Amino acid sequence: MTRCLTIILTALVLIPLTSWANENDTPTELTDMLPVLTEAEALEQWDRVFEVFSHPRCANCHVPSDNRPRWSGPSYGLEEGEWSYHGMNINGGDARDGRDSIPCAACHATSNSELPHGPPGAPHWALAPVEMVWWEQTSKQICEQIKDLDRNGGRTLEEVAAHIDHDALVHWGWEPGPGREPAPYSIKETVDSFTSWAQAGAPCPAE
Repeated sequence: MTRCLTIILTALVLIPLTSWANENDTPTELTDMLPVLTEAEALEQWDRVFEVFSHPRCANCHVPSDNRPRWSGPSYGLEEGEWSYHGMNINGGDARDGRDSIPCAACHATSNSELPHGPPGAPHWALAPVEMVWWEQTSKQICEQIKDLDRNGGRTLEEVAAHIDHDALVHWGWEPGPGREPAPYSIKETVDSFTSWAQAGAPCPAE
């Protein structure tokens, strides 16, 4: 009798827990439901991700070891392929946040200026780590870099997707303030494309 009661009580406990899990899937569990793609389809999704990563709202701060942010894109009155260094001879320095010269936070607050072309802002404003350079990199180069733990902040691809999904500075690319064109697609579309590409084996283009 005691054994029967134990079995019944265990079943009663497990049933609601199982039901709760089904009704409250986490975002990660929901992205696991994305369809698995062929390599060609995965590369199409990567192309969308590359459009975001190489867009001025992202690439202008993912710069090489000269530590100098760029200005590029139509919001600066520049044609495709044209660019200039950030005005006022700004240099992020080895820390990438300007602490050794003019701190980024001296002009860049935690939110955008309301004035057209006023200083943009977001929490922890700074250049991306030098290992994460995207400026003037090809799709193949960025693809290989984003999979390299030594050059992507030590993140798994799932953690990269979460970084895109949750980081406030990353989100600024889609809400850059008055007078600037945002990154293409949306945060969710970018995360979904990245996740679909990753789940299909994360293939990189030939060039």
